[in-house]
Amino acid sequence: MWPVQPLGPPAPSKVTHHLPTAPPKTNFRWLMEKVVIIGSGCAGLTAALYTARANLRPLVLTGRQPGGLLTTTTTVENFPGFPEGIDGYELMVRMQKQAERFGAKVKFGTLEAANLSHQPFELTVDGESVEAESLIIAGGASHRHLGLESERKLENKGVTYCATCDGALPMFRNQPLVVVGGGDSACEEALYLTRFASVVYLVHRRDTLRASRIMAERTLSQPKVKPVWDSVVTEVLDVKQDKVTGVRLQNVKTNAETILDCAGLFVAIGHVPNTQLFRGVLDMDENGYIIPRRGAATNVPGVFVAGDCADRVYRQAITAAGMGCAAGIEAERYLATR
Repeated sequence: MWPVQPLGPPAPSKVTHHLPTAPPKTNFRWLMEKVVIIGSGCAGLTAALYTARANLRPLVLTGRQPGGLLTTTTTVENFPGFPEGIDGYELMVRMQKQAERFGAKVKFGTLEAANLSHQPFELTVDGESVEAESLIIAGGASHRHLGLESERKLENKGVTYCATCDGALPMFRNQPLVVVGGGDSACEEALYLTRFASVVYLVHRRDTLRASRIMAERTLSQPKVKPVWDSVVTEVLDVKQDKVTGVRLQNVKTNAETILDCAGLFVAIGHVPNTQLFRGVLDMDENGYIIPRRGAATNVPGVFVAGDCADRVYRQAITAAGMGCAAGIEAERYLATR
């Protein structure tokens, strides 16, 4: 019997169930699993639901962010079945409870190494050994950074990648804030920050947003949002103190530089797939997205992929869930032929 994990602190939402938190270290050796799922976002938990209903008792490893990036989103308006929208954290909690109902085991853990050269696959998770007959990779993606030294230096000192996580902090209230990006995520960040900021500057390297039409219109019609077109951040400033006080901007058309005073920089310029451990083993494109050969199958038999680590086009919660469904079904069929 898989050991029951202790509950962590209450979830910051109206639901009482919560996503896993790190348990104390143990000394037991994990037994071989039929299905191990890397990632606990929409793709991973949907794969867990399907394989659990097939009586395979999948093991879901959460990674460093249980529930995935959707837990940092406030209202999700485009997931079918929720006409009034649903909090992203609550949606992931519900998906986890549904998978657990059928026997899925959700475990806080981060994959450190994977040997896919033979069966069973050998995985190292937080220093412990896990053997798996099949593997579903649904590790999602991480926030893309600007790549500035000043950005790294001031991370958590005014530079952040999640408005819903940090926007309500006292240091940002009634202050001018900057959001970098032009997609749906950047628009959502900017709109959320209008609850707290005196003004939100939306800095984008083009002269139009690439967000969906409804998100772009909603954002640009908000009086507190001020677009800064054709510009990029070249430096994050911390004049005379160890926190963000402004950003240096460069116009991409004229090369003119300006300084914009602000108390925080929120970076929303896309994501990087969490696939580094599988480079050189699984087929990937130049950006690190895993390339399926057929359906959810990869070039390694018994290894399947789902969600944002394989999807550079749609990157939606519902498409991730659909890919998780496909991966779960294919893993079930693969195991049935062994």
